[in-house]
Amino acid sequence: MSKNFIFSSESVGECHPDKVCDTISDAVLDACLAQDPRSRVACETYAKCNLLVVGGEITTKAKLDFNAIARAAIREIGYTNDDDVFHADKVLIMNAITSQSADIAQGVDAKAAEGKDTAEQGAGDQGLMFGFACTETPELMPAPIMYAHQLGRELTRVRKSGQVAWLRPDAKSQVSVQYENDQPVRITNVVVSTQHAYDVKHKEIKDFITKEIIKKVLPAHLLDKKTQFLINPTGRFVVGGPQGDTGLTGRKIIVDSYGGMGRHGGGAFSGKDPSKVDRSAAYMGRYVAKNIVAAGLATTAEIQFAYAIGYPDPVSVSVNTFGTGVVSDEAIEKAVREVFSFKPAAIIKQLNLLRPIYSKTTNYGHFGKVDDLNSITWEKTDKAAALKRAVK
Repeated sequence: MSKNFIFSSESVGECHPDKVCDTISDAVLDACLAQDPRSRVACETYAKCNLLVVGGEITTKAKLDFNAIARAAIREIGYTNDDDVFHADKVLIMNAITSQSADIAQGVDAKAAEGKDTAEQGAGDQGLMFGFACTETPELMPAPIMYAHQLGRELTRVRKSGQVAWLRPDAKSQVSVQYENDQPVRITNVVVSTQHAYDVKHKEIKDFITKEIIKKVLPAHLLDKKTQFLINPTGRFVVGGPQGDTGLTGRKIIVDSYGGMGRHGGGAFSGKDPSKVDRSAAYMGRYVAKNIVAAGLATTAEIQFAYAIGYPDPVSVSVNTFGTGVVSDEAIEKAVREVFSFKPAAIIKQLNLLRPIYSKTTNYGHFGKVDDLNSITWEKTDKAAALKRAVK
């Protein structure tokens, strides 16, 4: 990529149909882990109009009412208005949950099995995962995705406060940032689309979002007279949520990660317990990349590793600092291998993942949340000093 460019990232609110499904799937996961930390959960949710399908594979000792969990999640999200077709108390729920495949379970379980190479806990699936960090924001995240998330959080806060009666749940945001010499220098475009009551005027929506959301959230020094604000650019957004669009768990993987700035292996996060490396190893990747940057070894770092199902060790580990490293990428990779273990059981232990913490991750990105490091452990930089010592 050129050193001078414009990069855009989007975020979606917790009431976006896909995020509704992510929220329900993670609520089911947390409910399982709260009663049985060894639960195996792969929960998928589908939403359309007044229909909700909760399916997947769950093996747990927990005794749960999945329908009640789903309704409670929808109620907390905010689909409780009389004009909501998708309504917490009225939605029809179909349960399509079965137990985990025994063939997959024997690969993940920490015990010997015929045809399995080791008795260690193996990866729950094959796949590749990426972690990314950079110095653009205090959270060591890319600026476009962090700004897009901040807009969404504030819009949700205002809606839930009740101070603006015409705001409705569904919403999206997008921020375009201009870079010069690889550094963010200004915001060129801001897009905010929010669902609203039928009788409010577009001008009122545009004026409110511009003054009370965008200009109060985004850094003033990055906004100028040329910055373009596009507010509900279709002119009307009354029909939203699962009435206006289908929702599905795991469809917002770029929103969930780095907004496209870092690469993505393709695996979704929500609804999966930490034996699934799609989720736990992606969190580990963020942990490693963030500690590389926090250690001052690079201003941008990306790590990739990959797994085979049922096998404990990654089949590859690769570090890329895009020319920003103070030592070679090979030296950083060697230090990373000394400081961190990438075995699935070790990841779960290092990050303390067998807890009901996942509903805190669902919305506004799984990375960059630094206000609760007891739960979001992959945002800690406690290995930075060890990495520095390990670099030779």
